[in-house]
Amino acid sequence: MKNRRKLITAVFCVAASLVAAQETSDPGTVITGARIFDGLSPDLIEGQDVLIQDGMIAAIGAALTPPEGSAVIDANGRVMIPGLSDVHWHVTMAEVPQTTLLTGDAYEIAARAVPTAERTLMRGFTTVRDLGGNSFALKKLIDSGILVGPRMLVAGPPLTQTGGHYDYRLPHDVPADSTMDYWGRTAFFVIGDGDAEVRKRAREIFRMGASQIKIAAGGGVASIFDPLDVRQYSLEEMKAIVDVAESYNSYVAAHVIADEAVRMAVEAGIKSIEHGMLLERETLELMKEKGVWLSTQPLLDDEDRMVFPTAESTKKWLVATAGTEKVYKMAKEIGVKIAFGTDALMDPEMAAKQGKYLSKLEKLGFTPYEALKMATSDNAELMEMAGPRHPYQKGPLGEISVGAYADLILVDGNPLEDLSLVANPEDNFDLIMKNGVIYKNDME
Repeated sequence: MKNRRKLITAVFCVAASLVAAQETSDPGTVITGARIFDGLSPDLIEGQDVLIQDGMIAAIGAALTPPEGSAVIDANGRVMIPGLSDVHWHVTMAEVPQTTLLTGDAYEIAARAVPTAERTLMRGFTTVRDLGGNSFALKKLIDSGILVGPRMLVAGPPLTQTGGHYDYRLPHDVPADSTMDYWGRTAFFVIGDGDAEVRKRAREIFRMGASQIKIAAGGGVASIFDPLDVRQYSLEEMKAIVDVAESYNSYVAAHVIADEAVRMAVEAGIKSIEHGMLLERETLELMKEKGVWLSTQPLLDDEDRMVFPTAESTKKWLVATAGTEKVYKMAKEIGVKIAFGTDALMDPEMAAKQGKYLSKLEKLGFTPYEALKMATSDNAELMEMAGPRHPYQKGPLGEISVGAYADLILVDGNPLEDLSLVANPEDNFDLIMKNGVIYKNDME
């Protein structure tokens, strides 16, 4: 994957250099006087200006001559970083109360998602991998400029077995002749069992426009009827879903926490383990061997505790997060690829702490550089596994280089020395740009 990424980046840079040499109707924006964290190197780049045209970084160099008519922004020594990314985000669930999911109202969920998307961008998260829910229309409207929000690599409705993590039917709905309940009909959660049915559902999800597939391979916290320790889906069912994803030149991400369930998911060919707080060393070593990503969350059981409407879910959350510190440190020691995501869920206050969770990686043994790289170029590498299903292929994400998307933040301070700056974007992010468009400018 690293060699593939280097090749892709090289191709982007060559293409961008040719484009930059051509005429463009966009005079663009030049940012001067910034110290640049490029998303890749631990050293700040000094004395370089950045030219943005047509939503891309067109040139980086000393004392660039601004094109006629371009805007010039003096960063005045601020640190420029790539736009941040969150690879486990739910724009349709981050701020939605669990009672809404239990009562079933897709219209309320859609209405709440619109301001959630804008708030996500204004925290500096310019790209998210949306791992559950029907957010296809929201992505379309954001990409077209009608709504404000981050870039989105949408997984669509997560696929679950009967009685699995995303089976939100009420007790009186089971048994039933069909598993296509309200959430299935609105493409929010989808239930499927057996080889033929899971293949069909996976194909339907890609037909909707998914970048990657998300399944439940083990028990969960917020769900009511599935224990935390159980394995979900058989090895054969998971292999069938993986086969469909690979036929689309993409991959499968799996919600899974318990060690035994993770091992089965890895053996089935799943490439992104979501959560995995209860992993043991042997399974992490297997993940390293097979190039499987650990997309876990910095949730510590001694702070920022989530309280759910049911006592059982609250208890499960404490059990799951008890392994957080251990799994992060062990995965880093072994050399497993680790991504950054928050999985903010059903709580506006938790969603607002998106940057705070990034800053908490220091408590888990990561340097500010390692944390920032994880939330920029490392996350971008994970998202590239979507291959041709990746909706943003003009250039690389998560880095500041010629030919990259112009997703940039100017920070009042140096987050490579003080990572806590990202925890308070309202005060510390003076400029937020996505695709060359400025959404926040507090430079004066």
